[in-house]
Amino acid sequence: MEKVKAVQYGVGKMSVYTMRYMIEKGIEIVGAVDVNPEVVGKDIGEILGTEPKGVVVVDAKDARNMMETTKPDICVVTTRSLIAELEEPLMMCAELGVNAITTCEEAFYPINSNPNLTKKIDEIAKKNNCTITGSGYQDIYWGQLVTSIAGSTQSIKKIKGSSSYNVEEYGIALAEAHGAGLTLSEFDEKVASVDRMPEEARQAIIEKGEYTPSYMWNVNGWLCSKLGLTIKSQTQKCVPQTYKEDIYSSTLNMTVKAGDATGMSAVVTTETEEGITVETECIGKVYAPDEFDRNVWTVEGEPTTTITVEKPATVELTCATIVNRIPDVLKAKPGYVTTEQMGDLSFKKSICK
Repeated sequence: MEKVKAVQYGVGKMSVYTMRYMIEKGIEIVGAVDVNPEVVGKDIGEILGTEPKGVVVVDAKDARNMMETTKPDICVVTTRSLIAELEEPLMMCAELGVNAITTCEEAFYPINSNPNLTKKIDEIAKKNNCTITGSGYQDIYWGQLVTSIAGSTQSIKKIKGSSSYNVEEYGIALAEAHGAGLTLSEFDEKVASVDRMPEEARQAIIEKGEYTPSYMWNVNGWLCSKLGLTIKSQTQKCVPQTYKEDIYSSTLNMTVKAGDATGMSAVVTTETEEGITVETECIGKVYAPDEFDRNVWTVEGEPTTTITVEKPATVELTCATIVNRIPDVLKAKPGYVTTEQMGDLSFKKSICK
C-alpha cells in the first residue's frame, strides 16, 4: 500500500506527539514548518529526540514552496486556537489542494463563530478538491462520547457537560486565550466584556470574524448538528479562575500573582427549537498542585446518564484523535467539512492510502 505523505505545520508541544504517532502508524512526514527561529533548520528527529529523519523544519514564509515540492496528502496544523489565526496556512492548503486537519479549537465547528472565513476556505477547498477540518480531544470526549449516550436515551431534556484542563500543557496560544496571567480588571475588559453584549451586537462581531468564542461555543454547534437539533439561541459567560497563592507558569514564563486570573471557566448555553438545552462548561487554567483534568457529561431525560472521565491524558488523546482522523479526512467530500459529517472515529492500527 502507498504511504500517506504529511507535513507538520507547527513543531511545538503538540507536534512531538502528532509526528511520533504518524510515524508509528506508517505515515511519511515529508515536511515541517514553524515560525520560531530556534527550531527552523532543525531536523525533526532532534525535536522528537530520535535519530535524524531527513526532514528539516522550514520557516513559514517558505512553506508554500516546500509543499509544492513535496506534494503532501495532508497537512497537520498544531499552532493557534482561533481560526482567524490560521487563515494563512489553511488557505494555503486549500489553494494547493492539500487536505488539512488542525487542533485549532475553533476550527472544530467554526461556522457558528466565524462563518465568512469558514465559507471562504470552503469555497477554495471545493475548487481544488481537498478537505479542511478541525479535530482533537473534543471530537470524542465532548462530541462522540456524548452523542453515543444520547443514542441510548429515550427522551432528552438537557445535555450538560464540564471539562477541565491545564493550560500549561498546550502552549502559549491556549493560555492567552483563557486570560491566564491577566489581572481581574484586564480579564473583564479583554475577555468577559463581550459576554455582556446584546445578541445583535455579538452577531455583528461574529459576521466580521472578530468574535472570540470559548471552546464550548463551537462544541455546542457540533453537538446540535450531530444530533439534528435546530439552534434557537446561544449565550456565553466567561468567569476568571484564581488561586490563593502565586503560581508560576512555564508556558507564559511568568508568575501569576495570587488573585489574578489563572485561566477561566466558560459556560455556553444553547436553546434549541426541539426544547433540548445544551449547557457546557470548559475550565482551562494554570493548575495548582492538587488539580487535575476531569471530564463530566450528563444526558438528562429518560433515563438520566452521567459519565465521568478522571485524569484523561488530554494532550495524548488530542494528538491520537488527530492522527486517527486522517483517513476520514482523505476520504471526505471536498470543502470545509466538520467531523460530525465524517462518521464516528475509530482506532487505526496503521494508516496508508
